[in-house]
Amino acid sequence: MPILPDPNYLPPIPFRSAHLATIYPPLFRPTPPGEPARERIETPDGDFLDIDRHRSRAGATRKLAVINHGLEGHSRKKYVLGMARTVTGLGYDAACWVQRGAGKELNRKVRSYHSGETDDLHTVISHCLKSGYDQVVLIGFSMGGNQILKYLGEAPDRVPCEVMAAATFSVPVDLAASERVIALPSRRIYFEYFMKGLRKRIRAKAEAFPGEVNPAGLKGIRTLRQFDDFYTAPVNGYADAANYYAKASSRQFLGDIRIPTLLVNALDDPFLGPECYPTREAEGNENLFLEMPKHGGHVGFITAGPDNVYWSESRAARFLKELAY
Repeated sequence: MPILPDPNYLPPIPFRSAHLATIYPPLFRPTPPGEPARERIETPDGDFLDIDRHRSRAGATRKLAVINHGLEGHSRKKYVLGMARTVTGLGYDAACWVQRGAGKELNRKVRSYHSGETDDLHTVISHCLKSGYDQVVLIGFSMGGNQILKYLGEAPDRVPCEVMAAATFSVPVDLAASERVIALPSRRIYFEYFMKGLRKRIRAKAEAFPGEVNPAGLKGIRTLRQFDDFYTAPVNGYADAANYYAKASSRQFLGDIRIPTLLVNALDDPFLGPECYPTREAEGNENLFLEMPKHGGHVGFITAGPDNVYWSESRAARFLKELAY
């Protein structure tokens, strides 16, 4: 308990292809509507984070959903806006934040977001709680889901009591396993997609922090592991990529999660290795609900229909309704 039964999610025939389900939404999904208010907050170490605040469509509320984007994402990605629309329809406000260094404006410090970063998430939650919310849920995608799962399990006593539940989708809970899959020749398109933005970011960092960031090594990088060895690990205090993957992966913390948490990883996800389906951990923790649909791709979960609501959004809504708190 609790490995959930195979859900009745069956996408339209073309999107039963994992790669099409992964590629189609960012390119062709209509952008879900939203008119968030942008807020900038300071971090304890003198940097900044931007938060998009979406207000509940039911009016004033004391419930909040904090939404985490994935690698090379931001607060106005389509999957983030879609989830924000869903939760605001349930009576939540939504705080969709831009991870450190993921915005258009360069952050003030050398370090940027990474898969194991939880202090910034805690900063966002703590800041939002000052607005008077007494119920908070966390929702994350891919890297952002790994951060949430790690945050909930690595130091459960630090998690504010107002945080009641979490829902995560397409999560590489074992970073080394995910990296090995993305390094396959058949996944080259995804690697190049990520590296396009990461290369640009590193070059901008090199200009802002001469002597601390060296862009020369970018030309020889052919895998995410090489990039993490070159930049992510040393800049963020890890010995190397292997050390980063070992410490930042959320799988080791799943057993200590104390609040109801949904983890949805599609079995055809082209980013996830076998180690990213933590059945043993779900069986051993009554708070962790693991669901493994046959289809969905990576942050895909496309549903047919004119309302532009994806299955991941309706699944999160159903999970939150089932909690009935």
